[in-house]
Amino acid sequence: MKKLINDPARVVDESVEGFGWAHADLVTVHRDPLYVVRADGPVQGKVGLVSGGGSGHEPLHAGFVGAGMLDAAVPGAMFTSPTPDAIAPATLAADGGRGVLHIVKNYTGDVLNFETAAELAEADDVEVRTVVVNDDVAVEDSLYTAGRRGVAGTLCVEKIAGAAADRGDDLAGVAAVAERVNANVRSMGVALAAGTVPHAGVPSFDLTESEIEIGIGIHGEPGRRRVPMASADEITEQLTGPVLQDLGLGEGEQVLLFVNGMGGTPLSELYVVYRRARQLVEAAGASVARSLVGSYVTSLEMQGASVTVLRLDEELTALWDAPVRTAALRW
Repeated sequence: MKKLINDPARVVDESVEGFGWAHADLVTVHRDPLYVVRADGPVQGKVGLVSGGGSGHEPLHAGFVGAGMLDAAVPGAMFTSPTPDAIAPATLAADGGRGVLHIVKNYTGDVLNFETAAELAEADDVEVRTVVVNDDVAVEDSLYTAGRRGVAGTLCVEKIAGAAADRGDDLAGVAAVAERVNANVRSMGVALAAGTVPHAGVPSFDLTESEIEIGIGIHGEPGRRRVPMASADEITEQLTGPVLQDLGLGEGEQVLLFVNGMGGTPLSELYVVYRRARQLVEAAGASVARSLVGSYVTSLEMQGASVTVLRLDEELTALWDAPVRTAALRW
């Protein structure tokens, strides 16, 4: 294992400390317990948005704290859910007086710990709603979940719900927008090679030089099948086809097409994937109204990519276009 780290047990603490120093105009890092909040927060009169999960998926979630997106993010240990004793104070710190929405990826530990934290926050008179993201079409009931996993579509939920909160929607309204995004977004990923969790020191799984894993999870969970290495177009077809089928797009619909890198894939290769995915979306009769390409929901240095398609309407498009200013996403 070769990594730019000091002590494997201190990677998350040191990384978040560096993140806070680098983006002090945007965020403030609370050290014990560990969570990240907006530097100008809490924003009074606005619904607060809080998300989080195991580290190793950067820039998710701390990289999306800022105007137009999250008010707080809670990083857990590598691939390990944050605990309620960090989520609860982050929730209180995000409260501007109109309640807080928890955006939770569908992993059992995350769901349970955010649920406990919501109960603690409500004991302090903060109203909390929860939206569970489950956009991965690859598998049901994986190692970490009951039901489908939450993966790259989480970014879409956080961005659009953040815009709804910024325009003044109440807690029920922001939650409804987030649920609508989750109901209309689907994702599927592929791994060419695994990442290595620092404290483990070995890759999360083994693939030969001639194998890939279709439908991999962002923690290295098994996918739908292990198949021989193929061309970029063939791999993209194996990802995009199930996404489009599950979404059930109709003729003339508009979508956001998001090609996400898993941490170890060059941007040049992601655009090769995007090229074929866009051809497939258009062949299905839909049009790509918005696009995003880059490594936003990663799995350490895993080589691979995921394809996400979000069905858009006029309101969701306007909310996607609304201003955002975070460390990892801004326009």
